[in-house]
Amino acid sequence: MFYMILLYDTGARNREPLDLRLQDIDLTPKRCRIQVTGKGGKHRLIPIMEKTAEHCKKYLSLFHPQEHDKKQYLFYTIRQGIKQQMSDDNVARFLKGYGLSAREKCVEIPEKVHPHLFRHTRAMHLYRGGMPLALVAEWLGHAQLETTLIYAHADTEMKRQAIQKATNPSNPVHSDYFSTRDWKNDDDLIRELYGLK
Repeated sequence: MFYMILLYDTGARNREPLDLRLQDIDLTPKRCRIQVTGKGGKHRLIPIMEKTAEHCKKYLSLFHPQEHDKKQYLFYTIRQGIKQQMSDDNVARFLKGYGLSAREKCVEIPEKVHPHLFRHTRAMHLYRGGMPLALVAEWLGHAQLETTLIYAHADTEMKRQAIQKATNPSNPVHSDYFSTRDWKNDDDLIRELYGLK
């Protein structure tokens, strides 16, 4: 469960949380963040919400109690008594199970839940929340702003809200002024519509 919380909160690529080691996590109050290694070996610091930090502390107390080796992977599996980095296959398996379970309660859950869904959703929420696209790009670790533009193009609801905010309430589009008038025999209205009055 914590994996999904972290995946959403950070908007990270699936591989990035799997590559996290204990040394990459900073749970200092008011400074909670993780350092991920993205494409091309580029590092970036991603702030995490206090609530995510609380989930992280619970996870650490269960799966890394009294862990002294800070190079241990945050997410791991145990094979033949040896801790190993969790694989993409493990993630796909448990996401499928959680997805099917969630879909039983809510049909709006996509049939196939995959890690990129969390990343895309977080990016859309940040963008809709007013984060500038350039900052969303940096958050996601996109080298080119063009890669992030998909979120701007995809959000028709945000466009609709912007149009409603930008349109003055006295604008005829928002009123019944024209729809309640008989325009067929109204020369004054026709002139007004053509801008002649």
